[in-house]
Amino acid sequence: MNLRNLRIDHLSNHDQSLTHYDTSINRHRLFVLIQLAVLLGLASLARHSAPLVRLGPQQQVQTRMPIAGVHTRFSDEVEEWKIQRGLAMAREMGAAWVVEFFPWAYAEPAPGRYDWAAFDRIINHANRQGLTVIARLGFVPLWAREKAVGKTGAENTTVTFLPPALHDDFATFAAAFARHYAGRVKYIQVWNEPNLALEWGMRPVDPAGYVAMLQKVYPAIKAANPDTIVLGGALAPTLESEGSAGGLNDLTFLGRVYAALDGGARPWDALAVHAYGFDRPPEEAPAADRLNYRRVELAREIMRAHGDIGDVHITEAGWNDDPRWPQGVTPAKRIAYTLGAWEWASERWPWVKSVSMWVFKLPAPARNYRDRFTFITPSLEPLPIYEEVQKALAP
Repeated sequence: MNLRNLRIDHLSNHDQSLTHYDTSINRHRLFVLIQLAVLLGLASLARHSAPLVRLGPQQQVQTRMPIAGVHTRFSDEVEEWKIQRGLAMAREMGAAWVVEFFPWAYAEPAPGRYDWAAFDRIINHANRQGLTVIARLGFVPLWAREKAVGKTGAENTTVTFLPPALHDDFATFAAAFARHYAGRVKYIQVWNEPNLALEWGMRPVDPAGYVAMLQKVYPAIKAANPDTIVLGGALAPTLESEGSAGGLNDLTFLGRVYAALDGGARPWDALAVHAYGFDRPPEEAPAADRLNYRRVELAREIMRAHGDIGDVHITEAGWNDDPRWPQGVTPAKRIAYTLGAWEWASERWPWVKSVSMWVFKLPAPARNYRDRFTFITPSLEPLPIYEEVQKALAP
């Protein structure tokens, strides 16, 4: 055997293998480049084909019930066109007010670094629809919780955890919000349902602690924008007794809020309350041991007993028509009770300036009884209560 020829043949075969290998690599690279080009093209097409949402012409609310409002939840809505159309539907239904949640954590992801874009689109569309916005502030960011208890303890806190160590930080955010939205948002609700442990960081509720927080936040908001109307309270109607792990009776809590002031100035301009009807009609008389819509009258008596004759805004109210919920009502009763509640407040409570029903729309189906508080579906389909309210309120 000629070793020289064998070596040449071997090298020739090796070169052919390398050529085949190189060709395979090149083909693979070409395939990857084609895939990348297609993906980039699709991404570019998606960007350019995304619907352009314009504010549109300025609208004015036309309603037979200027006190009527709805509590919206557009802060978790991804698509801007749904925000625009949803707020337009609120106006078209005859609502003049919207209460919207603006979470602190969404706007200040790091200390002193603000991103208002998500809030801007909600407020700009609401203003363009002619709606009056009540901005509810809360939801503590992780960095603040870590600051208060340390990184190793933050996982044991909740988004409603606001100890005294964070009052200044929350006041700074609230002031920045009031300053940024001067001329666009007149009403700010400070916190939500502080008489419930769930809304007070899963700690024992603390009326004096809530007052201490307001005494930090109120002057900061007023210094940033003196025209702001600051709402305190937003109390949940509950019969929880002293020492309960769930919270504290709203009337007891409110009385202790005034006691904590010790004769000092009130750190709010108007009081916010919640007035759910549960399974009872709106005209049912109030009683200390009963939860119903007119329970707000008992809160008013406590206000007057402490010399407070300021305005009241009902920032959550309503009825639920889920047949499986023990405190639900029929759909027909829900419609009648909702309209009756607005009528009762409009005709008999001159000190109540707005009544906002919970909840106009959820960003996604809850798949439980909460869905039966809504007026429209997450995909913006009107429910029977929307259509009946629109017939009654819209001229």
